[in-house]
Amino acid sequence: MIVKNEESVIGRCLSIAEKFADEIIVVDTGSEDGTKRVCERFTDKVFDFEWIDDFSAARNFAFSKATKPLVMWLDADDVVSSENVDKILEIKSKRYDEIADTVMCKYVTARADDGSPAFSFYRERIMKREFNPTWEGFIHECIPPFGRVTYSDVEIDHAKLKPGNPWRNLHIYQKKLSEGAQLDSRNKLYYGRELADNRLYSDAIHVLEDCLSSATGVTGVEASETLSDCYSALGKTDEAVNALCRAFNFGAPRAETICKLASLFAVRDDRQSAFWYQAALCCEGGLPGIFRRPECMDFVPYVELSCCYYRLGEKERAKKYHEMAFALRPNHPSIIHNAPFFTD
Repeated sequence: MIVKNEESVIGRCLSIAEKFADEIIVVDTGSEDGTKRVCERFTDKVFDFEWIDDFSAARNFAFSKATKPLVMWLDADDVVSSENVDKILEIKSKRYDEIADTVMCKYVTARADDGSPAFSFYRERIMKREFNPTWEGFIHECIPPFGRVTYSDVEIDHAKLKPGNPWRNLHIYQKKLSEGAQLDSRNKLYYGRELADNRLYSDAIHVLEDCLSSATGVTGVEASETLSDCYSALGKTDEAVNALCRAFNFGAPRAETICKLASLFAVRDDRQSAFWYQAALCCEGGLPGIFRRPECMDFVPYVELSCCYYRLGEKERAKKYHEMAFALRPNHPSIIHNAPFFTD
């Protein structure tokens, strides 16, 4: 783990980690609160690392201190449920040669009202140390999966208690670029996202267009979607539609992209919007490792189709989709709000 000023959450994380970890290594990058004191209650392997605006450098330093055959990383505000602790222990209990070289785990950043993952993506999480897993990228760092890769059903929740500094990552990118850093397509995507998150839409569009000139796979899909969001924020609907369609160059249409497309048409033509929401019901989640919103495969299209057909005057058809959405998530605010329109 690498940490800084995480006194409010680090104890929660480490009290879970000690249930499955034989060794806990914490690298502090300059905490000014009681983070280190809390960590020292769980491990004697707490190290200092001078922060140099490079997350990979800090994580690689942490990994260099590991001594066990398997390494796993966590962030301070990560949470692992008892069920998933058991799943991690099950992986550890296997013979070493039965364990994949890279074990991908689902990273859940939001959950629906029924407890299912509302927004998630796979990350490299457990790896064999003998292959020297190495972090890359000074920000939005990752370890490229290596060797035998498996996608496990382990879920790690990223459960923030407080918002982070929205400008931190953007400032690091700008500083590194001013020093002559060259960004690959993946980092152009994340730089564009940071610009978009800070409402610098025109700058984001420029970066994302550049990203798409060399992107492949997941990066191309996500850059297209983010580019569309930027055009939409500027009120440029035609450009937003065209940007979304570029995602189809990088993989089979996925439900998340199609729902975005349907929402853009909703302000113009309910019939056309309904067509695309119907199409979303036929899609899957897309390429492995991509950001996922499972509700786009059923619940969101059902709700939106009920609205589209209601506005089109097709009340019975609208009611059918409302009932299908109700069956999935009866307590969702949209269902509660729409219910009076379908009361006989």
